[in-house]
Amino acid sequence: MLRIRDLHAGYGATPILFGVSLEVQEGEAVALLGKNGMGKSTLMKTAMGFIKPTRGAIEFEGSDLTRMTPHQIARCGVGFVPENRRIFPGLTVRENLELGLSAVSHRSAALRRERFDQVFGHFPRLGERVDQHAKTLSGGEQQMLAIARVMMAGARLILMDEPTQGLAPALIRHIRDMIRELTRLRITVLLVEQNARVALSVCDRGYIMEKGSIVFEGLSAELRDSPTTREKLGV
Repeated sequence: MLRIRDLHAGYGATPILFGVSLEVQEGEAVALLGKNGMGKSTLMKTAMGFIKPTRGAIEFEGSDLTRMTPHQIARCGVGFVPENRRIFPGLTVRENLELGLSAVSHRSAALRRERFDQVFGHFPRLGERVDQHAKTLSGGEQQMLAIARVMMAGARLILMDEPTQGLAPALIRHIRDMIRELTRLRITVLLVEQNARVALSVCDRGYIMEKGSIVFEGLSAELRDSPTTREKLGV
């Protein structure tokens, strides 16, 4: 579904990614792991079009995303839940979700009802708080809203950057359950997560990044059980 080949990118004259290659198959949850500053978030931003690569290719369902804008990529069916969530605190839950529909080319009242019913069916807590301002939600609820917003756009692949960062253990478990629900719905997930234990408990496979390159890849059980990768991940 997603294929990244020999990707090089950075910020201005500072290179960050050095020939990254990875694949995510339809329906999978794949973890992208590694210590801070290794290029994981840069890879996500490049895949989403916020950073233009200097070399390499990014393909989604056979379409070349490499030179597309973020808005064009979203319309292809790729959603992005960034590290800081980027919800609009002064808008209500409903208004934040409505913004997700802006990535849909042909919107109708029927599609709007369908998407809202789907989101509230999977995230009933948002339905209970639909007229609340986003700033009044808990951290876990805000993360839920960020995920629901990309679902409103009909995303078939969701790139998630550090969804459990700063959350209490009970909320981390809730986010983990949400990721499992996404894969049950056949929504594909590429997950950047500092909490390797959580990531490997919900993902089928994983990649480990060091200094802008992929250094290991394998099934989640293999990454958990290998002494080498456990040392690198701190699990």
